[in-house]
Formats: sequence, structure tokens, C-alpha cells
Amino acid sequence: MPSVDKNRFFEDVYELASLIPKGRVTSYGAIAEYLGSKRSARMVGWAMNGSHGKNVPAHRVVNRSGMLSGKAHFQPPSLMQKLLESEGIEIKDDQVQNFQSVFWDPSKELL
Repeated sequence: MPSVDKNRFFEDVYELASLIPKGRVTSYGAIAEYLGSKRSARMVGWAMNGSHGKNVPAHRVVNRSGMLSGKAHFQPPSLMQKLLESEGIEIKDDQVQNFQSVFWDPSKELL
């Protein structure tokens, strides 16, 4: 089985996440799939957790149903929601409202 360069993968995740437009969100799985590692959504989550201090809009990455599953890694945890709301995204009970309309799919958006 070929080894994966974790550092390169994280850098690819950060580069892709930086392309997510303001007012849009994507999922860990959509990033993993775009990068050719469909089963690596969890690794994308680890990359997002390690992105603090970098210029990466980690708040725009949510789980596949639009839940703010990474909010515990923001300080304070309410920061993720506040950042999304400042971009016009409506959140209710840690869930992105109108998820499909604000979902950014890199496989369809980046050609």
C-alpha cells in the first residue's frame, strides 16, 4: 500500500480550503474526494484542527450534513458559528440552514 505524505496532504487541504468563497461551506468529505482520497474525510478534519494560526478559513468546512462538528476546536467554540454568520450563513442548533444552497463542491466548482 502506498504511503501518504501527511504534510503534503495537509498543505493540499489548506490550499483547497482557501478557495472556499465567503458565504459558502464545504464538507470534509468533499475536500477529501477532490484531492483523490475519498476515504480521508477524517484526515481533512485533522488538517482543519491543525490549521489555527494559518490563513485557512477552517470555519467554512463542516460535516456532510452541515453540522458544525469542528466547533470544539475554535476558541471559544461559538467562534465558528459567529464567523459563518458574519458571512451571511444562517446557523440554527449548530446546523447550517439551507445547506444545499450554500454548499460549495470543489469537484463541480473547480474545473
